[in-house]
Amino acid sequence: MADVLSQNEVESLLSALDPSASSGGGGSSRPSTRNNDFNSQISIYDFKRPERVSKEQMRAFRALHESFSREFGAALSGMLRSIIEVKLISVDQLTYSEFVFSLENPTCFNLLESETLDGHIILDISPSIIFPIIDRLLGGDGNSQGAYPNRALTEIEIRLVSRITGLAIEGIESAWSNLCDWKLRVSQVESNPQLVQIVPPNEVIVLISFEVTMGETRGIINLCIPFNTIEPLSNKLTSDTWSAYKKKSPDMRQQLNLEASVSKSKINLKVDLDNSKLTAGEVLNLAVGDVIMCNKGSAQSLTVELEGSPVFTAYPGVYKGHKAISIEKMLAIPKDIIEARVKASEMAQA
Repeated sequence: MADVLSQNEVESLLSALDPSASSGGGGSSRPSTRNNDFNSQISIYDFKRPERVSKEQMRAFRALHESFSREFGAALSGMLRSIIEVKLISVDQLTYSEFVFSLENPTCFNLLESETLDGHIILDISPSIIFPIIDRLLGGDGNSQGAYPNRALTEIEIRLVSRITGLAIEGIESAWSNLCDWKLRVSQVESNPQLVQIVPPNEVIVLISFEVTMGETRGIINLCIPFNTIEPLSNKLTSDTWSAYKKKSPDMRQQLNLEASVSKSKINLKVDLDNSKLTAGEVLNLAVGDVIMCNKGSAQSLTVELEGSPVFTAYPGVYKGHKAISIEKMLAIPKDIIEARVKASEMAQA
C-alpha cells in the first residue's frame, strides 16, 4: 500500500515549488496571488521595435493574402497536374534582420521589384518544397520524403522556378489590384538571404507565411513586404476603406447619369418585310412603279430587329402620312440576346 503524505510534507513540497512562499503557509499566499494576478495583466513593449502596422492593417493583410493563397494554389495545381494546397498560416510584423536570420541557407530567395512603388518585396520559397516542385516539373512524382539536396539552385533549376514565381507574381498583383497596380518583376535570385540587404536591419517588415502541401510533402513560402514600401498605401488598409473596396454600393447619381447616357444612344432598327426571291433578270428589268408581290399578307405581323437581333413583332401601317409600325409583342428580352451571342461567340472560337 502506498504511503500517504502528511500535511507538513505536502506544505514542504509546495514551498519547494514556490520559493516566494513562506514556510508558514497561511496568510503569506494571498499577497503572492495578488502579485501574480497583477503581473498577468502586464504586457511587455519594446520601444526599439515600435508596432508601425496597426491591427486593422494586419487584418487587411490577412484578408488580401487569403484570396492570394486560394488563387495561387489553384494555379499551381493546374501547372503541376497535382492537388496542391496553399494555406495562409501567419501574418506578423518583425524586423528585417529577424526575418533574414530565420531563413534556411541555402534557400530560394527572390527579390521582386515594383514599377509603381519605391522599394522591393521578397518571395522566399523553402528548399523542402521547391525541390519536390522541380522534380514534379521534370516528370517525377514530387515525393522527396524529406530528402532534398543542401545546395544552391542551378541555372536550369532557376529557370524552372521562374514559372512558379511568375504564378506567385500574378496572384499578388491580382490580390492587390483594388488597391494598387504592383507591376512586379524578379530582379535578383539568391541562395544566401544574408547577402541581400533591401532595408536597414531594424526596419519593420510584414511577414506573410504560407504552407504549401503537395501529397506528403510540405514547405513554407514567405512573402516579406517592408513597411516603407507600402507606406503610401497605409491609408487604404484601414477597415473602412478596405470594406469599401470589397463591397461598394451603387451611387444613385452615377446610376441616373448612366441611364441618361444610355437612353440617348442610337441603335439600328430594321423591319423585315419579306424574304421574297427574284431572279437576276427580274432585278435587271425593274423600273420605277413596278410592284413586287410579297408572300406575307397585310394582316400578318412583321419581325423587328434591333442591332441584328429579332426583338419584336409588329404590324405595318401609316401614321400622319408616314410609314410606321405598331408593336405587337416582344420576342426576346435583352438578357436572352446577350446569352445567345455569348454562346455563339464561344462556339465560333472552339
